[in-house]
Amino acid sequence: MLEINLVPPGAQGAGGLEVLAEVLAGRTRRLECTQYGAFTSCSLVVGDFDPPLRFSLPIRTEFRAPPETKMATTSIRFTRTQVTAQVAGTPKVSPQIAWSDTGLPKLAQHMFSLMLRNLASDGFLFVDPNHPDPNDPQSFSLPGCIIAAPTSALNTPGIYQDYVYNWTRDAAITAIEIAAAKMPTAPGSGVQPLIDYVNFAQICQNNATPSLALASYTIRGLSREWTEQTDGPALQTLAILMAYDQLDPATQTVANAVINNNLNYLLGTYQGQTFNLWEEHKGFSFFARSVQLRCFQAIEANSVGIPVPPGTDAAITWLQTALQQHWNGALYVSIMPAPPGYDANTDIISACLYGAVPCTDTKLLATAAQVRDQWENPNSPDHYPINVTDKNNRGIGPLLGRYPGDVYDGDVNDPSAGDHPWALCTCNLAELYYTLANQIQNSQAVPLDQFSTMFFSQIGVTQDTPVAEVVSQLQNAGDAMLAAVIYHSDHLELSEQFDGVTGYEKSVRNLTWSYAAFLSAVRARTGQTVQG
Repeated sequence: MLEINLVPPGAQGAGGLEVLAEVLAGRTRRLECTQYGAFTSCSLVVGDFDPPLRFSLPIRTEFRAPPETKMATTSIRFTRTQVTAQVAGTPKVSPQIAWSDTGLPKLAQHMFSLMLRNLASDGFLFVDPNHPDPNDPQSFSLPGCIIAAPTSALNTPGIYQDYVYNWTRDAAITAIEIAAAKMPTAPGSGVQPLIDYVNFAQICQNNATPSLALASYTIRGLSREWTEQTDGPALQTLAILMAYDQLDPATQTVANAVINNNLNYLLGTYQGQTFNLWEEHKGFSFFARSVQLRCFQAIEANSVGIPVPPGTDAAITWLQTALQQHWNGALYVSIMPAPPGYDANTDIISACLYGAVPCTDTKLLATAAQVRDQWENPNSPDHYPINVTDKNNRGIGPLLGRYPGDVYDGDVNDPSAGDHPWALCTCNLAELYYTLANQIQNSQAVPLDQFSTMFFSQIGVTQDTPVAEVVSQLQNAGDAMLAAVIYHSDHLELSEQFDGVTGYEKSVRNLTWSYAAFLSAVRARTGQTVQG
């Protein structure tokens, strides 16, 4: 039995019960108390475990009775809603973090180090939680494997997900940030993490079943049973192109083979359906089409000698037309046929950052405005209460989620609808603000029309706002969103999600993509890269 000494609220160290309830937020629990004289002996029974976990809570009370008197046992039941309501207004105690734009490069440097913890090398290995025996040939990772997160149900109580796998998409987005860091190398050599990444990508390709679109692999590069997503090969190709000049000659040869395999596959499948970014629905994906288009455009423009395969021009033209078919008159639909209640979806914003949709596309901005409004506006049924608290008390935010009605929160046994913004989604909109600010600064033209009016009005911009102030307002909007991510982080460690009521982190811890999204946003804001 774990002994936790607490005192009741109002005494020295008050708030012990609330703190414990906060730590165990989201879990149905029962508090059984039996009073003995001046003390109350309590057992906190935590569900979802077999046998149930019991925490002993000796609490001093003001009751006076003979020691031999045993009072009746009482039972109190706490629920997620009650607990989060109690702690929503509790100020967080954490180190002071300077999150202004002048401090962002330093914070990004730290985030880069945290991200690299999820990259395997020949001396830094991961153990597959499903194969913990060191004698099992599947136990240890291969160099270049980039896990989505170090979290699994076997090592993180309360989380019923296993992220100790290499997702093609997540790994590519991470490799882009490693390539951007321009790590120092010895003359004639390359950047070892990128060399490992390319070689591991080829291992995955060689094992891909049923096709190169398989989205997820084991830490040994073996296929697992998972969805097929055609954005993966496109993003992987883009990452390798960005890293190409940091590879040694032998690895460049491997890179050529990986890219050629990807292109041959994509040219045969780009017109078809695929699972979407969130791996939930199959159809014609706006995100997949956008990153495929960017991939083909990058191949046409490449200067490293990658041959442009026949059919690339036709694919570019077809995808440009297909993307416009997602406009429904009010926003871009994320996948067709459209599932009810699935839009406005933040994968449209991601399609701009990782794909070919320009940041000045006013229909994109119209969609982004609705994405923000549904989680910021207190009158929206999907709004996050933490955004109201953050705006009124701290002047930061808002935090964004994936799509309205999202029920995935990392705990499949206790799903909670509508209260879990994501760090990467929030960073993605911040990056869109920065990218658009940069474009407006360079062109001195503001893409404000009947579609983008709401987008600009959310940040206080009108037709009469001077260009310099538009740029400043966009930067301030992005800063406020990154500030919220930093404030609600755990000493800069980023989980997959935050609680939409309390702001505390939840779901899978140390999500690689969360760090990569933050780094990409900071690069767009400052024009600086981390020191690799």
